[in-house]
Amino acid sequence: MAAAALTATGRPAGAAHRTLAPEPPPPAMLCAPAGTLTGEGGQRASVSLCASGGGAGTSLSAPATCGRAGSSVRYTCRTSGTWTLRRDGRTVATGPLPGGREHPGPGTYEVSGTVHVRSSPAGVDLRGTVRATLTLTDPKPVATHRIEADRQVLRPNTTTTVTYTVSRDSDEGDGSARFGLIGEEASGVELTTADPRCVNPLVGRYPSSARSMYALDCALTDLQPGRPSTVVVRARLADTCTTVVSKLGYWMPRGQSLYTGGMLAGPTVTCTPSSARGH
Repeated sequence: MAAAALTATGRPAGAAHRTLAPEPPPPAMLCAPAGTLTGEGGQRASVSLCASGGGAGTSLSAPATCGRAGSSVRYTCRTSGTWTLRRDGRTVATGPLPGGREHPGPGTYEVSGTVHVRSSPAGVDLRGTVRATLTLTDPKPVATHRIEADRQVLRPNTTTTVTYTVSRDSDEGDGSARFGLIGEEASGVELTTADPRCVNPLVGRYPSSARSMYALDCALTDLQPGRPSTVVVRARLADTCTTVVSKLGYWMPRGQSLYTGGMLAGPTVTCTPSSARGH
């Protein structure tokens, strides 16, 4: 029985126009006050939630200003944690702070952050949940690239052949892209291919010749609309399960601009332990 296929699509870093002018403005950041955290000893942190666009992705961050009552110390604050984006009560996306996901499209979103605010120098250490409403106006870009995988599950102590198909659907940009695969290092997975466009990355200082067998890096140069590229990969698993994540980096028009290109998260091939194997 054939395994179900996995698919991911990518979008450009600028508006999908066939002309190359004018140069787009840098990504804008939209911020809203999200709440104030307080703690023992007069600790206080005022947190904002911010979204910055720039095409294919939207990044969320939670900048904060903080201090202590009665203290003249000027603190610099660092915020970590997770964010959740909701629209009409439905969760649209989640991720780490700071961090991003695919552009959700225009609309008004309720953003919540579970945050940990720490200061430098030490003195403020607070945790809590903050919330804000953000209205995104940038249109959702048209898809330009796709990644498909003909397998979706691996099993321990087996070798599985997975065929990845990378397609470029846009007339913009060019045929170059970097396609990457990576498993979990500690699992012992080995990713290999006979494709001359791919290598296992070098690690260590020169003259080390050691390579990361749990990762593959492929340089694709001939992607054209109507002419996809395929990469056939052998994933050999040891006793431990691992997922295999795929990614694609690609150029778009205005190649000298800082805000060009894109990154596409492709299908994640998962793993089922042998004990969970079905009939």
